[in-house]
Amino acid sequence: MVNMEVNLGGLKMHTPVATASGTFGYGFEYVGAVDYSKLGAVTAKGIRLEPWPGNPMPRHVEVPGGLVNAIGLQGTGVEHFLKYTVPWYRKQVADVPMIANIWGGTVEEYAEVAARMGDTVDAIEMNVSCPNVKAGGHTFGQDPKVLHEVVSAVRKATTLPLLVKLAPNVPSVVPYVKACEDAGADALSLINTIPAMVIDIETRRPVLANRTGGLSGRCVHPAAVKLVYDAHNATKLPLLAMGGIYDAKDAIEFFLAGATAVAVGTATFTDPGVVAKVCDGIAEYCERHGFLSVSQLTGALV
Repeated sequence: MVNMEVNLGGLKMHTPVATASGTFGYGFEYVGAVDYSKLGAVTAKGIRLEPWPGNPMPRHVEVPGGLVNAIGLQGTGVEHFLKYTVPWYRKQVADVPMIANIWGGTVEEYAEVAARMGDTVDAIEMNVSCPNVKAGGHTFGQDPKVLHEVVSAVRKATTLPLLVKLAPNVPSVVPYVKACEDAGADALSLINTIPAMVIDIETRRPVLANRTGGLSGRCVHPAAVKLVYDAHNATKLPLLAMGGIYDAKDAIEFFLAGATAVAVGTATFTDPGVVAKVCDGIAEYCERHGFLSVSQLTGALV
């Protein structure tokens, strides 16, 4: 039997497979469609301080090999999340840890949302691909100094395991990895979606109401593997890898590149059962290649 347990920066997972934020609702919507026993954690939709309506329609479009979305981080706000969502999740999915994905427009908002979480969830993932209102809209995750500031603030606001979800559209991920490590992050998540645009050539207009969006799906996988590899070579922090996982092979690539755990996202839209298949496939691979635990796969590139 393969030991499938992993420790993601203090978050103990009984399997190395999680769900990615934004593609799995608030964690309980898939009850009856997904084998939750194969999940090591569920990452909820992004939460900020106040409710947020997101972007106008249309806000997603299929492309070859993936999806471009501009949902705009629609969410209920932290009060509703803590009062209704978390208790309902705990009732429906008792023994799978919940990771709360948080975001904000200021450093102070990030810290307050994290503080409000208390110990109601099992870990916090920071989405830093958001505009910093006080800095004229510059994205938190594209300036190492600002990234260090916001991660430090959240670190002071919570004792929960803290993951930072990095932006992929940077010249090198290394300075951002170092900024998070120095600021007290327990683990890193990567990658977030890649900025993208789709144009209707007949109307000569962008398909998305927001004009641009984020690309996810099978087509981003090789880029994600490269960024995970770069991050692993720059830090000892554990990595939660995501980007184009559709089968166990995709997940195993991430482990070999340096991931501690993986998250499945866009693939669940077409096949919710893919998370169980990925988990089973990882175990089968380990048995076939003589790995006693999945943790032995991490960075096992030769």
